[in-house]
Amino acid sequence: MAQNYTLDEHDAHSSGSPMSERDLTNDSAVLDTSHLGEIQGAFGTIPAHVGNAPRSLSGHLKTALAILGPGLIVMVGDNDAGAFSTYTQAGQNYGVRLLWTLLLLVPVLYVNQEMALRLGSVTGVGHARLILERFGRFWGSFSVIDLFVLNALTIVTEFIGVTLSAGYLGIPKVLAVAIASVLIVASASTGSFRRFERISMFLIAGSFLLIPVFVMVHPPVAAIARGFLVPGTPAHAPLSSIMLLVIAIVGTTVAPWQLFFQQSYVIDKRITPAFMSYERLDLWLGIVIVVVSAAAMFGFSDAAFAHSAGAGHFTNSAGVAEGLARHSGHVVGVLFAIALLDASMIGAAAVGLATAYAAADVMGRNHSLHRSVRSAKGFYATYGALIVVSGALVVTPNVPLGLLTEGVQTLAGVLLPSATVFLLLLCNDREVLGPWVNTRRKNLFTAAVIWVLIILSVILTTSVLFPHLSSGAILDVMGGGLAIGILGAVLLARSTRDSTTEAKPTGVEVDPLTWRMPRSALLTRPQMNSRVRLGLTVLRGYLLIAFLLVIVRVLELAFSHR
Repeated sequence: MAQNYTLDEHDAHSSGSPMSERDLTNDSAVLDTSHLGEIQGAFGTIPAHVGNAPRSLSGHLKTALAILGPGLIVMVGDNDAGAFSTYTQAGQNYGVRLLWTLLLLVPVLYVNQEMALRLGSVTGVGHARLILERFGRFWGSFSVIDLFVLNALTIVTEFIGVTLSAGYLGIPKVLAVAIASVLIVASASTGSFRRFERISMFLIAGSFLLIPVFVMVHPPVAAIARGFLVPGTPAHAPLSSIMLLVIAIVGTTVAPWQLFFQQSYVIDKRITPAFMSYERLDLWLGIVIVVVSAAAMFGFSDAAFAHSAGAGHFTNSAGVAEGLARHSGHVVGVLFAIALLDASMIGAAAVGLATAYAAADVMGRNHSLHRSVRSAKGFYATYGALIVVSGALVVTPNVPLGLLTEGVQTLAGVLLPSATVFLLLLCNDREVLGPWVNTRRKNLFTAAVIWVLIILSVILTTSVLFPHLSSGAILDVMGGGLAIGILGAVLLARSTRDSTTEAKPTGVEVDPLTWRMPRSALLTRPQMNSRVRLGLTVLRGYLLIAFLLVIVRVLELAFSHR
């Protein structure tokens, strides 16, 4: 049962219905009035007037439960069909020797998502809209178009996961896709934010089915712990194959849609800077669940296929379910298939919402789960169309689903650096974040992350376009990128402070817990210096060329297989 704070007479107007236009001040940056009011979480409600942290332990617990949701959903949603495929492939083919990559990704996940939730709670404006308003349509349109294309393809891969799990469970694929589509669309179309979040929490609970799978397969825990803490690579495996799998792990764990979803969902839940610490705790909980779940998939896939004919010959997630059943019994295979179905559905819902939020945000339409379908037609129409069309593609004969999956993983790796660059620039814009701008230490770390992502993106793109790329060529790319990347990271970190407009001093001390970004029309457009402009131009040029080359390569493969 949801825990509710007691409302007093001053809060009665905000007890559930969206606020009227007159409740917004002329200086507010919030675009949809439904994004203001009380916080209605799956496990509690916080009235609109509550701005200070509770003093009692029970008060802290009630607040944390009410805030719980954005970080948990975005992280568990990323443990989707693609993640199941990537993690179990790593476990089946190489055991737990690449588990250390997950540990390295933990700070990357936190820093990226923390910046996104900070932007959402402080600005009240979605990520796509913020990029367009601060950098103009020339730069922003690339990010928005990239997002739409990649997200649509990602949702297709989620329905591939639905068909794989349905096939193993003996359910007709068309029926499974139809039912899943209806449930995914219906869950977000009730006009109740709290109802959607409760459904999401139910699906998140389904991800814990991996626990009994892990227990029943009983992989060696000591080996898993060693794989986490001791970096290593599989013996007698080509470096090119290992690098491609490492990049796939990065791409499926840190995805561009997460940034857009996290920022918009925080806004839709009406979270303000006063609750920043609770939302960061929510994010950490999601990260822990993702990493533990991924480690479990590495571990039980390794144990199920070790010393068998299937070791090193990964096919797909359905093949993993069959291998688990042969090793530990039919029940284990069924539990894994259900967990895959559950992950595919929550992944499709999260990616679909990220896209619908961004589309409506850019077009200035109502975009809130608090609203009914009638009062946010464009928002719900975009969401429903993405789900239905993606599901239809999966059950359409002769659609190259395997190539689509490969293309999505490649494009995600290609486009991620661009999203992170704009995230870093926005988090150094004082007119946007005021007292919440990045520290220099966070800038240096993020700049280093961007460099690593760019190098991995280059390796991934060239490996897909040139499948016979040698290990020596990959090492040459990494070595050359190291020298260029160190210089670029330092220049980018130095540029972030002076590339954005500084807030004008007012002589009045600002309270970070109450500071919100003013209406965009009141802000001065940031002036990018020549170094940042050149860096963005080069990055965008590379990404555009790589994007087109990958599409051409996938089409060539599709026609050659006919």
